[in-house]
Amino acid sequence: MNFSTTFFLSSCLLSCCFALAFGCSGKSGLPSKEGSLQEMYYTPDKCEFSVWAPTANSVKLSIYEDGLTGSPYFVTSMSRIKDGSWTASVNGDLDGKFYTFNVKVQGKWLGETPGIFAVASGANGRRAAIVDMEKTNPSGWDKDSSPAPESYADIIIYEVHHRDFSISGNSGMKNKGKYLAMTEKGTENGYGKSTGIDHLKELGITHVHLLPSYDFGSIDETRLEENRYNWGYDPVNYNLPEGSYSTDPYNPYTRIREFKEMVKALHDAGISVIMDVVYNHVFNAAAHSFEKTVPGYFFRMNPDGTFADGSACGNETASDREMMRRYMVESVCRWATEYHIDGFRFDLMGIHDIETMNAIRKALDEIDPRIFIYGEGWAAKAPKYPSEMLAMKANTYKMPRIAAFSDEMRDGIRGPFNDNTKAGFAAGIAGNEENVKFGIVGAIEHPGVDYTKVDYSKQAWAEQPTQMISYVTCHDDMCLTDRFRATVPGISETEIIKLDKLSQTIVLTSQGVPFILSGEELFRDKKGVHNSFESPDSVNRFDWFNKTKYYDLFEYHRDLIALRKAHPAFRLGDADLVRKHLEFIPTEAGIIAYRLKGHAGGDPCEEITVIFNSHKDSRKVLLENAGTATYRILCADGKIDLEGNKTISGPEIKVGPGQAMIICR
Repeated sequence: MNFSTTFFLSSCLLSCCFALAFGCSGKSGLPSKEGSLQEMYYTPDKCEFSVWAPTANSVKLSIYEDGLTGSPYFVTSMSRIKDGSWTASVNGDLDGKFYTFNVKVQGKWLGETPGIFAVASGANGRRAAIVDMEKTNPSGWDKDSSPAPESYADIIIYEVHHRDFSISGNSGMKNKGKYLAMTEKGTENGYGKSTGIDHLKELGITHVHLLPSYDFGSIDETRLEENRYNWGYDPVNYNLPEGSYSTDPYNPYTRIREFKEMVKALHDAGISVIMDVVYNHVFNAAAHSFEKTVPGYFFRMNPDGTFADGSACGNETASDREMMRRYMVESVCRWATEYHIDGFRFDLMGIHDIETMNAIRKALDEIDPRIFIYGEGWAAKAPKYPSEMLAMKANTYKMPRIAAFSDEMRDGIRGPFNDNTKAGFAAGIAGNEENVKFGIVGAIEHPGVDYTKVDYSKQAWAEQPTQMISYVTCHDDMCLTDRFRATVPGISETEIIKLDKLSQTIVLTSQGVPFILSGEELFRDKKGVHNSFESPDSVNRFDWFNKTKYYDLFEYHRDLIALRKAHPAFRLGDADLVRKHLEFIPTEAGIIAYRLKGHAGGDPCEEITVIFNSHKDSRKVLLENAGTATYRILCADGKIDLEGNKTISGPEIKVGPGQAMIICR
């Protein structure tokens, strides 16, 4: 039996003992830490260390010269205080040094750890680093401000992975796969089309959603030449940036400074930054700092002492326990204040309890109420906690100003997530109309939606439309191009583009918060791979030449975003206003039509009519009570005309095959 196996079994035995003691109620009987969970306070004269380990018999602090190798040059025993913390003070200027804790519980040393709240580290996050955070700030950081809009209804999200965005040879970016790629201006694809941050500005999105950017475990930062790929949903240290996206993972200052430079560059470009956070599970629970500090406390456990597994990744954290809840609150607040992050997307949010999510919302409101929170309103498996107390999609109405993804809308438009061979409304499959209408209104209660025909949800789950994320694809799914190839046999590129435009028009004219997978505007594909979390660059990277080849598709996305921004009727942001102004029009199966009436939201148009025709031939839609009114055409035949220079008269409106039409008067 090797060491890792022995450690795992020993950890499980300790966890079993403490799981029985802690129970499942969130009441641990342990003292709560007073003040912040921060474990290292630096000054040039001395460093103060503190780690919450209330079940420990003893704790040692070790100081190192190097972040990976060598023996400690200083070791000291820490002193226990009444709140269950252990403290130590070390004199001298330790800037640039590294440290670890080692906790003894029931006579067993659990092994060195950087602590649960390390804010800087060396390569692979094995040893925490001592840094002066003031030195990590780029020029002008003190004047950096969030460009986030005042209303969540005005948000347009673009989900991107650092490596995908810049790694291609035709990206025009020098810092390929790095944070700094998003700071480069004036980059082109070799054919005169902008790439990088200039592309994002041109597209018009308001928020970039960065896939996990904290320190994660699947990439060996000492062997980056191997070019191993991963999305990063395998947390190690939650409170410091991932080193593989920096230009020097060994230097603790570099990753922090370059991350901040990226945020500032995006802010300067008028783009807000959302961070994907994965507090629901860790990379390796038995070896994680949580388990090496207070065994069995930070995770939900089965009665036999094994880890519960609502994440399907081997473990699930216990947000319902006081110190884990405080950990999550303090962690997101640190990213918001130290790194100026404008929003958080919670992976498998349904594993966390409602009280914790509301506590996070409250804490972030005190920093900046414009900070946006959303997440996956589900778990991979049933969590070890009562479902009525979890942040599941069905409980979204219990979490004001927190949003969830609408899989009803997603699957209604393009087909079910769990079956890549089945198409949806966009490809002409009848029976999906109510799923799409559910998304159009923003998952709120609306008289025009027949909830008995909605998949997954037989009632509204959002109090406000801004509590629903409107989307059709995201990172852990097929791109639209791949999806349509898989579900529509023999489909041509021309038809794919047509259905792509139809799908994204539904998303970007809905009352929810629209969300776009990066590269959809560039006819991106991932070689048909559904879950490309560790596929090579050849699968995941952008081909920036596509901006030239499929410029019409890019223009459509750009102009569609501009259309949404120009018309407040598409972003009312209030459930009562949606019910007042949005009215569905009776149509045949395969067609969805609605009007936004009465200068909705102060819109310059008295009435906007939106029609989606999923049939393979043109269809006519009767606009009741329209008479021979003349409408300006804002969208038709796969083109957006923001000025509405062409007109059409009612009462019958002809819509092309597989197309959207938007008209106004």
